[in-house]
This record gives sequence, structure tokens and C-alpha cells, in this order.
Amino acid sequence: MAKSSASGTAKATRKPASTWHELAAETDSKRAQWVRGRNHTSYVPCGEDWQAVSVKPLQLGLDALAAMRISTRRGYLVVADHLRGALYLMVPTDHGEAFAYIPGVRVLGRGHQLLMPRTAQDSSPAADWVGTPRDLDTPLLVDPGRLAARLEELAPAYEGAMAS
Repeated sequence: MAKSSASGTAKATRKPASTWHELAAETDSKRAQWVRGRNHTSYVPCGEDWQAVSVKPLQLGLDALAAMRISTRRGYLVVADHLRGALYLMVPTDHGEAFAYIPGVRVLGRGHQLLMPRTAQDSSPAADWVGTPRDLDTPLLVDPGRLAARLEELAPAYEGAMAS
């Protein structure tokens, strides 16, 4: 699609990027995909190439990503578990201390496993790609310092939701 500018030249317009909240939404098309069975998942060990930061409620994690202004197009490794209401954000290993004492947050490192979609096309209610990685072998990880700061800032607003 092209738009003409005042000078008469055509410019290609790019569709705006979806928000983190839109990508995590349980849509009719996602539900249909889950029912059709394209939901190949497997448990992946944490703590080797990355650690998973589990954030409950899921909305808190999405709000933290939005506050960080991280592009949804970059291919960050982010998985939603709609059944448990948790968001898993992958960060570099050995940064668990950054998340100590943040309510609703725990770090999954060595000895833990995370249910993840096998490919970028797979998804399930318990393992739904929110940030679809471009390369599963060398995934783009969320900055742990920035994530911890946003979660710490936003967590007090979710205290009631964390108790349930």
C-alpha cells in the first residue's frame, strides 16, 4: 500500500506493530488453532541459555513490557500460560537476584523446566508465544535490570490480584 505525500512521491506505509497486550489476548483464531491441534509443546530446561521470569498476574508482565517500550517485532522470547495466568519472560542466566522480593515474580533457573511451544507456529493455552522468536537457537532475551525496575514499580497496583 502506498500513500502520496505533498511532493507527489509515494511512500510505503507499514502496519503499526501489535501491542504486547494484543499479542497475548486469547482470540477466537488462537482458540481455533488450539482446538485444531497445532499445539506441539515440550518442556525445556531453564538456567542453561536463559532463565525464565514468571510473572503473575499475566497483566503485570504485559504492563511491564509496555512500560519498557520494547518492540513486539524484535522477537523476544516471551510465553503466556493462560491456564495459570502467568507470563514467562526469558532473561540471561545469573540475574535472579534482580527479582528478589518483587511480589508475584519468581525466577526459574537450573533444575526447572518450562512448557514451551516447539516452533514459532505452535501454541497452546498453557504455552502461547507472545513474543515470537525469530531464531530459537539464539533467542533475544529481555534486559533483566530494566524488567525488574518496571515490575517493582508496577507490582503495588496488582497486590489484590496476586492474592487470588
